[in-house]
Amino acid sequence: MRKHGWKCCLLLLALVTEAARAQSRLEEILDRMDRDAAAFRDMIAGLTKVAYTAVLSESSTESGTIRMKRASSRALMKVEIVAPDARAVALEGTTAQIYYPKIQTVQVYDLGKSRALVDQFSLLGFGTRRRELERNYAIRLTGEETLDGRRAVRLELEPKSPQVREQVQKIELWIPEDAGYPLQQRFWQPGGDYYLIRYHDLRVNVGLSDSDCRLKLPPGVRREYPQK
Repeated sequence: MRKHGWKCCLLLLALVTEAARAQSRLEEILDRMDRDAAAFRDMIAGLTKVAYTAVLSESSTESGTIRMKRASSRALMKVEIVAPDARAVALEGTTAQIYYPKIQTVQVYDLGKSRALVDQFSLLGFGTRRRELERNYAIRLTGEETLDGRRAVRLELEPKSPQVREQVQKIELWIPEDAGYPLQQRFWQPGGDYYLIRYHDLRVNVGLSDSDCRLKLPPGVRREYPQK
């Protein structure tokens, strides 16, 4: 009995020590993310986006570039998809625009109150300070991986708001050992669907202008307002 009791104590001690080590590691990562978020002004990167549909067990992949600039508490952002179907998406204020070059058409959407949620997800891991992360998410460390030759820690963020969880159940961020920005993000939706976004050749604070993050539309482009 006494020997068995010592084994239980040692196991408990090991579990407590491991939990303390994981918490310390998480604190270090969040502090690093906070420092980089405070300094964040803009970013440019290549991206690969995988959309997975659970009910069909199917995924589709797109590739392109992203440019984002922080303007006050909001993000000015442009994503240009080059394959397989070219299009460009831009966000500014409460307006989203999607340009389809093959048909010379731009669709204009009013995001309304949803813009705050779009900003929260757009800046997640880039311009979001630690206090905002901890206010909006339950955060835990879930593992380590190597992405593009760089060691990265995987964080899991569970939204605290029931309204947000109706759209996104949890988010995963892969934070490299040498920076406070994500190499990869995954947004899990209800039902098991997800979007996985991998960033390539990510560069931060390169001095983007506002126009760099806006659509460059040709003369005579047709405008559509699908919400009307």
